[in-house]
Amino acid sequence: MSLLLLAGCQATQQSVPQDAASAAASTTAASTRTTPAFAFEEADIASLQAKMGDGSLSSRALTQAYLDRIAAVDDAGPMLNAVIETNPDALKDADALDAERKAGKLRGPLHGIPVLLKDNIDAMPMVNSAGSLALANHRPKTNAFLVQRLRDAGAVILGKTNLSEWANFRSTRSSSGWSGRGGQTRNPYALDRTPCGSSAGTGTAIAASLASVGIGTETDGSIICPSAVAGLVGIKPTVGLVSRSGIIPISQSQDTAGPMARTVADAAALLTAIAAADPDDTASAERTTSDTIDYSTHLKADALKGARIGVVRKLMGYQPDVDASMERAIAALKAAGATVVDAEIPTAGKWDDAEYEVLLYEFKDGLQAYLAASDAPIKTLDGLIEFNKANASTEMPYFGQEIFEQAAAKGPLTDAAYITARDKARKLAGPDGIMAALKKQDLDALVAPSMSPAWTTDLINADHFTGAGYGAAAVARTPSITVPMGDSHGLPLGITFMGAAWSEARLIELGYSFEQATKSRKPPRFLPTVSFDPVK
Repeated sequence: MSLLLLAGCQATQQSVPQDAASAAASTTAASTRTTPAFAFEEADIASLQAKMGDGSLSSRALTQAYLDRIAAVDDAGPMLNAVIETNPDALKDADALDAERKAGKLRGPLHGIPVLLKDNIDAMPMVNSAGSLALANHRPKTNAFLVQRLRDAGAVILGKTNLSEWANFRSTRSSSGWSGRGGQTRNPYALDRTPCGSSAGTGTAIAASLASVGIGTETDGSIICPSAVAGLVGIKPTVGLVSRSGIIPISQSQDTAGPMARTVADAAALLTAIAAADPDDTASAERTTSDTIDYSTHLKADALKGARIGVVRKLMGYQPDVDASMERAIAALKAAGATVVDAEIPTAGKWDDAEYEVLLYEFKDGLQAYLAASDAPIKTLDGLIEFNKANASTEMPYFGQEIFEQAAAKGPLTDAAYITARDKARKLAGPDGIMAALKKQDLDALVAPSMSPAWTTDLINADHFTGAGYGAAAVARTPSITVPMGDSHGLPLGITFMGAAWSEARLIELGYSFEQATKSRKPPRFLPTVSFDPVK
């Protein structure tokens, strides 16, 4: 979650936190190294499938290439620190999928495609730690529901990615992309800049072509923000579209997993694989249909023609490059045939206090349920607080656990204070917020800048957000998709499309049409800091 708010199988990073000086020194050193050429840089799923289909590429060769890429630019070279652990079974799994292909069995578009998962998702035989050393030996005995969906679709689980520890719900002054187990993840566009979070490792890894696609999770911004600052497409689904079973939680009200990819087409293919009803996830009962949707059929280049789009201008005005890119994006929407009007979320910001209260209550309840069900080595939030105190030099060298302590003081979900806050937050963000804005002008979607340009990573003073456009959809539990729209001195900027519940297909149409009209994504150059030279 981005709140405006070493043990392990083949662990790729040491379980030692980096201080600001050592991080800066290694970043400077990394800048003098040459990043090796990579045959599959920016390769999309369709092109990889074509190569595997004609026999010029195998899943094993592709998987090995990504493992080599991780060794070259994540563990060495720029030292992105994005992948916290690789799957020891990845090559074996790729071999099995190659054998199936040879035998004429194809599972679908993801057959043989390597995927990275955020390290708060259960995936055997790897550790699931939420980045915490307290869970560095925690190996769940089952796969998360969405991981089994990926395996059934033929994906190769390549490994796990670093994250803001506990999905950025431990301290009020944390650094996005830092965890006790994984250290500080870097932004591949400028190594001294934040990767945002909490799905920091997934964002950096997919931007840097360490895998084909990746999975992030979001409570409030944790897919949209790291996708935007990494020049990616990120989809935050309606809560209930994708299962949360087997994911270390923050909030049963707002949590969801979703795709992070370099193209809308790849994100759509990944969403198709993971979107399914799960009887063990209560939010699945809210689904309006049990039918499986192939989101790839909604890749319509002309979808903006005749669309009605509302620009939420009150979510602009915090950074001039963002505003300039947004104005160019608005012009592109109009040129593609959309009717663009100014819109307002009338309740914007009024739900913040209620949302935070809900998250504190639900974090304690949901986390303790997960720890018990997965047989984690520590079973309570109080136990984690004590672990952090006992291991403060490695777990709390830069920031504390104020949010943990606030959550630990909360009562059960039957408390009147919780129920009142939950209902208030949902109403203000949903019916009185996003839905009111959409209905007032009969809009297909609202748009706003996804995020500011990435700020300089600062382990001393913590994150410094200046603005974002994703909060309403997070609290309303409705979908959003960020698509690259430009850059600020080489730092990617995104535009977020927000729609009504279960409107993922329509948002994918609009996002794809915008992507095809603008082609704004640029691959990272692993610069040590921001370059003020023109980006070529």
